[in-house]
Amino acid sequence: MATMTHQPVQRIVLIGARGAGKTTVARLIAERLDWSWIDADGYLESKVQRTIREIFEQEGEPSFRMLEALALKELLVPEKRVVATGGGVVLDPTNRARLRAAGLVVWLTADAATLWQRLQADRATPLQRPALTNRGGLAEIEELLAAREPLYRECANCIVDTSSLPPNAVADRIVSMVGSC
Repeated sequence: MATMTHQPVQRIVLIGARGAGKTTVARLIAERLDWSWIDADGYLESKVQRTIREIFEQEGEPSFRMLEALALKELLVPEKRVVATGGGVVLDPTNRARLRAAGLVVWLTADAATLWQRLQADRATPLQRPALTNRGGLAEIEELLAAREPLYRECANCIVDTSSLPPNAVADRIVSMVGSC
């Protein structure tokens, strides 16, 4: 896990798999701290006027990852901001270095079954997000978690399991970390 210097936290970055609660929790943390917040995927979609699914379909994953890296660089500049990243942002070594230097990086985790249930309940997921493997469903989630876990771990200062915690409790836990980092 990444270590932090003992400077005041100026940014909180949430990493983790799709469905871990990054966007919801980012908003709640920002409200508690009176900071701004932004969802990296939403920012990117707004900037290019297409959904992530459309970018994947029209230009492929490598093009999306390049756009994602450029967006991350922009999003990590302002202070007193909470950033909810895309689940695959950790795939790029440059992104991982940026994340480690950005501030408090919190890895939101959840077991594969919980993530699958959350994604099934989210009507926007199939319209806006591409499948990331040929397997689909729960098998896809398990495969991605196994592949990405070491990368999330490399970037994270803290880990919060969201499987059995409501978003407000996750946000409270992270806000309490800000003073101790």
